[in-house]
Amino acid sequence: MQNIALSDSHILSIRTHGESAYPEECCGLLLGTIADGVKTLVEVWPTDNAWSAEAEDNWPEQKDLTEKRRYAIAPEDMLRAMKHGRDRTLDIIGIYHSHPDCPAVPSECDRTLAWAQYSYIIVSVRQGSSQELRSWTLDSEGNFQAEEIVAVEPTQIKK
Repeated sequence: MQNIALSDSHILSIRTHGESAYPEECCGLLLGTIADGVKTLVEVWPTDNAWSAEAEDNWPEQKDLTEKRRYAIAPEDMLRAMKHGRDRTLDIIGIYHSHPDCPAVPSECDRTLAWAQYSYIIVSVRQGSSQELRSWTLDSEGNFQAEEIVAVEPTQIKK
């Protein structure tokens, strides 16, 4: 099992974003480093949920789904985060999003859109309150596997 190291403040940021976006899905990027097979989150980068009619055009069988059940990160947000990370010697190491009134388990859409090298943190938000928070990665067969979340002190994170 792989792991991702993050601080309590990172977890709080993700939970708070999920609660504030409820009943829609929130989303954002995870900026950090990878060393010796361990991903270390340095910065949570919240984004707007850019799921729209254009995104729905890519998923015609899901026309009835909205920001309440899907998320998308706008290309300009991704580029802005990449530039910010590059300026700080950080990479995008993953993506987070919420599942309103659903478990923190990846959907088929999540799996189809996922990239193998990223961590995917999902927070379940039920009735506006964040619940379980889990991280996932894709294996070599394209299936999600649980990723251990290792809580570290902010002082242990090298910026």
